[in-house]
Amino acid sequence: MAYIFGPVSSRRLGNSLGIDPVPLKTCNFSCVYCQLGRTRRPVCTRGELIRTDAIVTEIRDVVPRYGPHDVDWVTFVGSGETTLHSGLRCLLEAVRSSTDLPVAVITNGSLLYRSDVRRDLLLSDAVLPSLDAGTDVTYRRINRPHPSFPFKRHVEGLIEFRHVFDGKLWLEVMLVNGVNDTTPELTAIAAAIARIEPDEVHLTLPTRPPVEAWVEPPCDDGLARATLILGSVARLISPQETTVTPHAEGDIIDAVHTIISRHPLREVELVRILARWVPGHVAETLSILGESGRVSVVERMDTRFWCAVESDFADQEPNEA
Repeated sequence: MAYIFGPVSSRRLGNSLGIDPVPLKTCNFSCVYCQLGRTRRPVCTRGELIRTDAIVTEIRDVVPRYGPHDVDWVTFVGSGETTLHSGLRCLLEAVRSSTDLPVAVITNGSLLYRSDVRRDLLLSDAVLPSLDAGTDVTYRRINRPHPSFPFKRHVEGLIEFRHVFDGKLWLEVMLVNGVNDTTPELTAIAAAIARIEPDEVHLTLPTRPPVEAWVEPPCDDGLARATLILGSVARLISPQETTVTPHAEGDIIDAVHTIISRHPLREVELVRILARWVPGHVAETLSILGESGRVSVVERMDTRFWCAVESDFADQEPNEA
């Protein structure tokens, strides 16, 4: 499958069938914690980044195969910023006509100031935008947005969307050690959250390979501060091991590449997944993967992660897995 992947276990959405409407890596941010690598060329305008009809065809073929016993959510989650695809409304309509499963959209939230984006997202059951800062300085340090996306408009877009959206608005705050886990920063984030009025606030930690090697989860003191200052409106989303259900058809190398292009895997996770997919052939499959030219290994937080070779990590090890 070219655009649909999983189902993959999600920290916030249970068993999630993913739909990716943008090429790797199409974004207007270059977040320091991004697991997909750096944004080489920021994309700031909406467009048909992948042919809408091609994605719709795959949706109508694949999505009806899954029911509530297989999948908890159908989730639009891009190899970059999901809402940059101008055909998102059409894609959401295709899912709606193909299943009764709830539909979620994961986004950085930067385009919610646009009325067309807000209208598109009204077709979803849940929208999961990000807010990693309460000040412009920290926003630019963590999210590294294109200059045409200022912090003030980011927050105002979230507020405007809350006013028109009756579904679940779940705000994500990624905590980064020494950056947004201080008392002043957390207090500023709390003030912004109070204005946005989301249904839930999810505190997450950079447990996937952050693009910048210096990025680490908060220490115990930072987590304690976050719990104290945001605890009345937020909850910590604990890391979990990834499980992936493979499609019945297709090459195993293609299947792994499809997953790690959107969701890099710890080496121990990949080994465990392959033990279920190709029992007795794990070492052989890892060797083939390493020689395929399609994967790279990046080390973060003393852990080896398998990523797509297209992901831009300055210190990655292409073809040396």
